[in-house]
Amino acid sequence: MISRIKQDLPASLVVFIVALPLCLGVALASEAPLLSGLIVGIIGGIIVGYVSQSHASVSGLAAGLAAVVLSAITQLGSFETFLLAVVLAGVLQLIAGIIKSGFIANYIPSNVIRVCL
Repeated sequence: MISRIKQDLPASLVVFIVALPLCLGVALASEAPLLSGLIVGIIGGIIVGYVSQSHASVSGLAAGLAAVVLSAITQLGSFETFLLAVVLAGVLQLIAGIIKSGFIANYIPSNVIRVCL
C-alpha cells in the first residue's frame, strides 16, 4: 500500500478536485450547510476506499440525492433532525447486517423481481 503512494496521491488529488464542486453543489441544492457537503465527500471517499480495497472503486455523491435530501430536510423541519434520521438509518442497517437479515432474498423468486422492474 505504501509502495504505490507516489501514484495514488496525485490521483487522489485529481479525484478530490473533480468531486469538490459536486459535493458543494449537492449541499447547496439540499439547503444543507456547505461544510457538510465537503465533510461527506471527504469522509465518504476515505471510508469507501478503505473498506472496498478495490483498485478501481468509485464513490461519491450523486446529484439525484439533492432532491431526496432537500425533501427530507423540509419534511423533518431542520438539518439536525435530518442528521439524526440518517444516523438512525445507519444503525438499523448495521443491525440488519449483523443479524444477517438479507437471507430473506433467498426466498423471493427471481421472476417476481423482473416483473416488478
